[in-house]
Amino acid sequence: MPPRRLHDRYFKQAKRDGYLARSAYKLIEIDQRHKILRPGLRVLDLGCSPGSWLQVAADAVTERGMVVGIDLKPVRAPMPSHVRTIEADAYKIDPAELIALATPPNASPTARPRAFDVLLSDMAPDTSGHDDDLRSAHLCRQILALAPALLRHGGSLAMKIFEGAEYAPVLAETRAVFDNVKGLKPDATRSVSREMYIVAKGFRAAAPEQTQSQEERAP
Repeated sequence: MPPRRLHDRYFKQAKRDGYLARSAYKLIEIDQRHKILRPGLRVLDLGCSPGSWLQVAADAVTERGMVVGIDLKPVRAPMPSHVRTIEADAYKIDPAELIALATPPNASPTARPRAFDVLLSDMAPDTSGHDDDLRSAHLCRQILALAPALLRHGGSLAMKIFEGAEYAPVLAETRAVFDNVKGLKPDATRSVSREMYIVAKGFRAAAPEQTQSQEERAP
């Protein structure tokens, strides 16, 4: 196997362009191909540290939008005023708290918080070489489970997954709740990496009356 090139073209380009990590170019390519980001949108970045995807999302939504990042690790780099970050577990925090963070500071006091337009996740499990793909798929399934509480109807998703036995099933599970789902390996991903990204558009959120009906039928 060829030696791993840590300081490759994207690493050096990130330094020149002011991005916190080479992973910024993965989101840039995802957006160039699938157009999931645009001015005015509200974006949630799950597992956002060190902050390179926050930087890309903030540039794309402009000051007309809002970007919220959550991670167990802090984001230490300065961010634009329309980016807010929180240190917490995305699977334990009240989704309403995250949605409230996306309310612009100049919003009317009577403005109602609304769900995110886009969910992003560049999260990956700590790799051990054993069951990495299974643990990566588990992260993706957790994100899909969070989507009804966080993502608006018609919204978009981009999340990392490792290639393996669970890749196709997770792709199918994503297609069950989104209209358009694609797999993508961005050019900035190292050739030896098993990283893939699932990009989904057109979230089919349950209607409020449907959700209520389901709750009433629940035991």
